[in-house]
Amino acid sequence: MTDYDVLRVFCAPNGGYGNELGVVREGSVLPDREDRQDLAAKLGFGETVFVDDPERGIIDVYTPTRRLSFADHSCVGVAWLLDVPELVTPAGAVGTRLDGEFTWIEARAEWVPPCVFHRYATAAEVDDLPVPPAGDWIYAWAWEDEPAGRIRARGFPGRGDGVDEVEAAGAPALLLTERLGRALNITQGAGSQILTAPQPYGWVEVGGRVFLER
Repeated sequence: MTDYDVLRVFCAPNGGYGNELGVVREGSVLPDREDRQDLAAKLGFGETVFVDDPERGIIDVYTPTRRLSFADHSCVGVAWLLDVPELVTPAGAVGTRLDGEFTWIEARAEWVPPCVFHRYATAAEVDDLPVPPAGDWIYAWAWEDEPAGRIRARGFPGRGDGVDEVEAAGAPALLLTERLGRALNITQGAGSQILTAPQPYGWVEVGGRVFLER
């Protein structure tokens, strides 16, 4: 088996929750895309990253079923692991920075897939939602403290593949930030934390904590 690290991205302050991420630091050991796809399927993480050039930050990202041109939680995790000023993805160059306990990336809304936003009146309503039927990618959210930019959210991918809810989805958080035009502090899933901030010229920063599991 190819050596790989396991990170947890968008964690709570105690290191819990977040999304698991597989990272193959020596991408050269599996240069073929088909082999990379096979390994990503075997590992079963939401995303697996192959680092093709650690100094220049060139990465290649796969879900268990397909290759991605950009992936937010993969970029946050690898930015923390490599500590480089940018990552190079097929979608474009992703600026990165480390700021205390948070790792930040800068990306564009057009790089991520669309989703359907459902806004609720209270965080309790979001907490009590049942899993919706398969169909649209649904991001349910409500203000916890609107003046402070604090949001409660849950993400339902709607693919009908057994993954009913995504614990920490940065892509819809990025889209919501662009839509609202303000910085957000999002509690998502069971307890993950995602920070965002709009930037000039259509860029959005997405940040979170990263912990090394193994």
